[in-house]
Amino acid sequence: MNTPIRDPAALPRLLLSMLAVLLLWPGLALSELNPGVLLDRSNLQTMGGFLADFWPPAHDGEFLALLLRATLETLAIATAGMALALLLAVPTALLASRALSLSALHRGGVPAPWARLLRWPVRGLLIILRSVPEIVWALLFVRAVGLGPSAGVLAIAITYSGMLGKVYAEIFESVDQRPARALLGAGSGRLAAFAYGILPNASAEMLSYSVYRWECAIRASVVMGFVGAGGLGQQIDLSMRMFAGGEVASMLLTFLLLVLLADQLSRLLRARLT
Repeated sequence: MNTPIRDPAALPRLLLSMLAVLLLWPGLALSELNPGVLLDRSNLQTMGGFLADFWPPAHDGEFLALLLRATLETLAIATAGMALALLLAVPTALLASRALSLSALHRGGVPAPWARLLRWPVRGLLIILRSVPEIVWALLFVRAVGLGPSAGVLAIAITYSGMLGKVYAEIFESVDQRPARALLGAGSGRLAAFAYGILPNASAEMLSYSVYRWECAIRASVVMGFVGAGGLGQQIDLSMRMFAGGEVASMLLTFLLLVLLADQLSRLLRARLT
């Protein structure tokens, strides 16, 4: 008689599933999630009337000129913010990484305790920079420098420098350390060891992540526009307040096209440079 085959992992999976439900249920209750509200008759009529105003999309010459300017402004905010973020992220990543540690060179790859302690302030700075969402930084900078793209650029630069610095430091530590250690052991400087021992192996991953973050910066720049940081988001907010559904539809279509073009550009760059 054949004995039935039992999955030895069935009980752990069941327990993990029950634990996940127990953890998620309070979260759903606190979030007050109620999908049935979307099916309410009055809410459906309100949403239907709102969406009906989207057609036809606005396409007059004066509006299209305004839309082009807002689109270019959104791209400029994302690109300038990423450029400033890179200027801060690369040095902090080098300071936070143990890839170029001289103490580790003489201790079998293990940094000295005092070297690890010196890196903690830099890692703490990166945590602080990336822990505050860019829209919160945008709100602060709108108060400081006024309405416009400058607030968006500074907000992206601060938040994304923390994200890029953390990931770059992990990339530097994950690549093969032997070329850099050989250069350091031969008396080379740290910057030379980084340029010739770390960067060639890490450049592909750095490029891929940087381009992905640039795509995220484009989307973030639109969101920050709703708090006065310029770009497409600010124009969408103004049009929605004036109940100009056709203008909102045109800007949403433009934003969709912008994200698609950014995705294609990122694929092209990764294919060419990696």
